[in-house]
Amino acid sequence: MRASPRPVDVHVGRRLRERRTLLGMSQERLAELLGVTYQQVQKYERGANRIGSSRLHDIARFLDVPVAWFFAGLDEPESRVPGLAESPAVFTFDAPAPPQPPPRETAELVRAFSAIREPEVRRRLVDLVRTLAAVSRRDGKPGSA
Repeated sequence: MRASPRPVDVHVGRRLRERRTLLGMSQERLAELLGVTYQQVQKYERGANRIGSSRLHDIARFLDVPVAWFFAGLDEPESRVPGLAESPAVFTFDAPAPPQPPPRETAELVRAFSAIREPEVRRRLVDLVRTLAAVSRRDGKPGSA
């Protein structure tokens, strides 16, 4: 038994908590959907307990994200070993990362957007935000959309 959680389990747990809170879902509600205790959800979020593949699939479905979303941003180059006929691939991404709004603003925006029931209104709102972001980039003001 490991004395401390593995980095990948901590990362997945952190992403789980991020998405759950972004949606305004309590640990108790997620636990109810999964058929586990809220303490188990707490352990998942800390990385203390590993999340099995079928459970992660269920979590992704309940939180409306693809399973791969939980691994985004995970940096573990030492765990990627090329096969016998492969050489290690090196990829660089030279574009600057888009500025991220503070988590509280993001959560408020997602909650408000989720409350809009009319699909046409939601689509137009997305179009508006994209337009504002494009104008912001053109003006050289990243993140001020």
